[in-house]
Amino acid sequence: MLRSRTLRLVFVAVLAVAAVGLLLTFIPSNHYLVLPDRARPTDPLVEIPGEESGGGNEGSGIYMVDVRVGRATMFERLFPGVHEGADLVPERVINPEGVSDRQRRRSSLNQMSRSQLIAITVALRELGRDVDVDAAGAEVVLVQPDAPADGELEVGDLIVRAEGEEVSTTADLRRAMSDLEPGDEVDLTVERDGERLDLMLTTRASGTEPERAVVGVHVQNAEDFDFPVDIEIDAGSIGGPSAGLAFALDIVDELGDDVDGGRTIVATGELTLDGDVLPIGGVQQKAIGAREAGADLFLVPDRNAAEARRADAGVEIVAVSDFDEALSVLAAG
Repeated sequence: MLRSRTLRLVFVAVLAVAAVGLLLTFIPSNHYLVLPDRARPTDPLVEIPGEESGGGNEGSGIYMVDVRVGRATMFERLFPGVHEGADLVPERVINPEGVSDRQRRRSSLNQMSRSQLIAITVALRELGRDVDVDAAGAEVVLVQPDAPADGELEVGDLIVRAEGEEVSTTADLRRAMSDLEPGDEVDLTVERDGERLDLMLTTRASGTEPERAVVGVHVQNAEDFDFPVDIEIDAGSIGGPSAGLAFALDIVDELGDDVDGGRTIVATGELTLDGDVLPIGGVQQKAIGAREAGADLFLVPDRNAAEARRADAGVEIVAVSDFDEALSVLAAG
């Protein structure tokens, strides 16, 4: 009798633990998981008139690599090691300043769009083609929740006038607002979806500079690009700026010399218009993604190299500081 009762208690306890575990897999936490994502070839994503995709050895070519980011369940927060290479990070890291998942996603796609234009510019200039780049305004890349701009400005808006002054750069915008005090109204003209909108927003004090009037947006310099070749890149739902290096390498490979040399080359890094390769996030997860794609080499920004090697993914990590160095490394075999 005692043994039977003990077995029943054990059985009930096991069921309770299983039920709690199952429940934890459905309850979202306030943390996010950054997970590896297998690298993918860039050639099918880059369309150049007259160029045919699919050449070279099967599996060879230039590859880009991303990470998967999603809200962790309570179970995953407690046991993130159930996923290889997982990083558990607080929500404030993924969504700074309280932005929503939706706004973060839109900002990420906006970064991807700009990185493609920069990649095309860097690649064509490397091939001796002229590319005209003109300052076009201050582009909104983030809108702070509950700020004066919330609900008025959107990610991707281009601020072209402020207080009656032309705005070609972020410096122009700051200069135009320099005489305003927190609480004053600012007159802005923005371009959105091909239309111009005139807005009047009440400013507030900057969190870091209390005497400076702001509307609660982050902006970056925007440019107009005039390309001599009609190149289109379609990355689908992939966001962020880190595919810039891979896209530029692929364009040179298609229009110029053989870059990959029959190898599987995975590359990550944000490009500047000057061809510098800037550091990116999630490089340990990306090293695992490079391994899963069978990479012969994984090119990373020099400031990310030590971190990438800590992943111990069994992939040869090569650090590069600029686009010319990346080409030199690949040309050396």
